Amino acid sequence: MFSNLRRAVRRGYRRAVDLSHPARSPLGSAVVNCVVYQDGIRQEGCAEVEEALRRVRKTGEGFVWIGLHEPSQLELAGLAELLGLHPLAVEDAVHAHQRPKVERYDDTLFAVFKTVRYVEHEELTATSEVVETGELMAFVGEDFVITIRHGGHGTLGPVREALEAEPEQLAKGPAAVLHAMADHVVDDYVAVTDAVQSDMDAVETAVFSEHGGRGDAGRIYQLKRELLELRRAVAPLGRPLEHLATQPIPVIPAEVRAYFRDVADHLTRATEQIAAYDGLLDSILQAHLAQVTVAQNEDMRKITAWAAIVAVPTMVCGVYGMNFDHMPELHWTYGYPLVLGVMAVACWVIHRGFRRNGWL
Repeated sequence: MFSNLRRAVRRGYRRAVDLSHPARSPLGSAVVNCVVYQDGIRQEGCAEVEEALRRVRKTGEGFVWIGLHEPSQLELAGLAELLGLHPLAVEDAVHAHQRPKVERYDDTLFAVFKTVRYVEHEELTATSEVVETGELMAFVGEDFVITIRHGGHGTLGPVREALEAEPEQLAKGPAAVLHAMADHVVDDYVAVTDAVQSDMDAVETAVFSEHGGRGDAGRIYQLKRELLELRRAVAPLGRPLEHLATQPIPVIPAEVRAYFRDVADHLTRATEQIAAYDGLLDSILQAHLAQVTVAQNEDMRKITAWAAIVAVPTMVCGVYGMNFDHMPELHWTYGYPLVLGVMAVACWVIHRGFRRNGWL
């Protein structure tokens, strides 16, 4: 009941769909948005990248925020030439599947974040997908920031709206956008780790229930695989965030560095929670295997007990089944019912003994 309630609450608080989808963008197949900000205020009439950059550099104020979705090499080549992006960083931005990292190329910072999303499901099975991952990347310069999204989730629409609602924060420049991205990604980490708790509870309840099924091992291994995918997204981000929070970087003002320390604290919480889940799953798996072993031992004891009971009539029938003329009570009128009675009494005595000892 509580797990269903948690799912309903999560559905109710899902973020709104980003309407700046590339399929509806007039700027091309990859460019989602291109906006100029001055003193934290969005400026209108700068839809073209070259025009927006020319305007910013002419006045010497503000910066350009360019949003891309899964750009190709050709689509990113023009921006790379216009803004002087390093070829290695451009290659990483196009091909994706990178580890979370922060790299500095001259006066430009290149950051990679792994995004995660909890996949809703009614019941965890041995094939359930629990965590879906994507990527967010950012080129941060003195007067520009390029955000690149890979995957079907992790939209930055809510991030842009939140920043535009706080002009004083957005006025701090491209570094404020990078911080908002990192904070958005890490908040999703915390939300997903909290959501995984319902699956952990379901597996733990099933394993320790009175009639725990032997097929729970598949669900436990599946949850461990999904948890490993989540850890691969979360854990490597620790050092890049520490670098952003502690190291002097020209495009990251000192007043913004403190915000990255707060994001790093949230990341630590998510990392520790994932490690705790992994340790708990190991304990649950060991308990499940121990239960399977105990159940197998009980089955073997029952089989052994019934085999011992059946051995008595088998032995008697085997003896009287021998073809000899001179055998005790062979021609006695009451010999047959007597032998059946002896076999029944012997089987009852053995059965009672096994019941008393807990074998049956």
